[in-house]
Amino acid sequence: MRLLFVHQNFPGQYRHVLKSLIAENRHEIVFITEHANEGLAGVKKIIYKPHREPARETHHYVRSTESAVVRAQAVARVCIDLKRQGFVPDLMIGHNGWGEIFFLKDVFPQTPLLGYFEFFYRAHGADVGFDPEYPSSSDTGPRVRMMNAGNMIGLEAADWGQTPTMWQRSRYPASYRDKLIVCHEGIDTEVVRPDADAHLRIADKQLILTRADQVITYVARNLEPHRGFHVFMRALPELLRRQPKAHVVIVGGDDVSYGARLPRGESYKKRLLAEVGNHVDMARVHFLGKVPYATFLKVLQVSSVHVYLTYPFVLSWSMLEAMAAECLLLASATPPVMEVIEHEVNGLLVDFFDREALLAGIDRSLTEAAALWPLRDAARKRVVERYDLNRICLPRHRAIIDALVAGKSPVSRSERATPAARSNVTKAVIPGMENDDASRPLTIGQG
Repeated sequence: MRLLFVHQNFPGQYRHVLKSLIAENRHEIVFITEHANEGLAGVKKIIYKPHREPARETHHYVRSTESAVVRAQAVARVCIDLKRQGFVPDLMIGHNGWGEIFFLKDVFPQTPLLGYFEFFYRAHGADVGFDPEYPSSSDTGPRVRMMNAGNMIGLEAADWGQTPTMWQRSRYPASYRDKLIVCHEGIDTEVVRPDADAHLRIADKQLILTRADQVITYVARNLEPHRGFHVFMRALPELLRRQPKAHVVIVGGDDVSYGARLPRGESYKKRLLAEVGNHVDMARVHFLGKVPYATFLKVLQVSSVHVYLTYPFVLSWSMLEAMAAECLLLASATPPVMEVIEHEVNGLLVDFFDREALLAGIDRSLTEAAALWPLRDAARKRVVERYDLNRICLPRHRAIIDALVAGKSPVSRSERATPAARSNVTKAVIPGMENDDASRPLTIGQG
């Protein structure tokens, strides 16, 4: 097969499927990206560069859309060059978040396009307006509506869409859900697993933590309100008072992944430390920043209780990895979490804003550790059964690819019938979608 991948940050969500394709040594794979973060033998990477940033005078509602169009133009020009060199893919696969897939079908109209759709923004019922500390304004609704312009363009451009969870799929308009296949990228449960002998070295404090210690862990890509960092930090003074032997390990960067950006030089970590730092024993609170993956796994493997808080938003890989490592999860009772965690079955759930419930959950996790051990077993079992990379998710992803290359639907009629069934992928049995008009001109303007 000839396959074209597109993602702003190589390899993005496609690391595992790329490796499986490369291992077969019979596919030609081209990957268009803005940031080639690493090498991967067997993949031809092409770097694109937007020719400009959004204009300063562009209305702030549509600045992100203009940025997406500029990126889409740059990617389309790369594709035109590929086509002139004789490369016509059998399938195109790309993340829609930065607009890069908008114009792919205008260059390769006969080639099916599988888009990755992560989140459809809404002014109500998801992350926006969820936290009263960051309230909506009269500007919020129109701004959020326009944030979905790229979502709508991508949904119309793609033949099929992939999204990682049922809840994320449910955020998209009902009229598009039948073309969205639920397929998580997967957790490698052979790599992410418990280790009774694990130890975590805190180098700057000459400290080694093991499973014999009381270790409370918190992980996020960046330390910010969307992942409940402010809630967790404000609980620390009382948490440390109640648990005099406990250590708190916090992993995450100081940037902002989601929500409004802060002024230059500011971070939520700085703000929260200024607020509670005088009441926190910093000898027992360990900020590790962003860490190598091996260190991240050790954090999970020594954890006594892992706190995961999130707005109703995209579910973090780290939560599933924590479950796979047999952590005891204390998580927010928000919809993306509740798709995976059942209270008292494979984890403990608390209200996102209820600080006392969070503290009580941590107390219980430390004092009733033996009694709660079955929840750890059940957490790993849930990930193995639903999100295992090699047995569930990668075969599912490959089945989607094979079906689309064969010109067929990646889901059967029966799978379309019920929401639960739509999370599965089987052999293609439905005729493929009609191809677009092949007579479009290959001219991409300079906007």
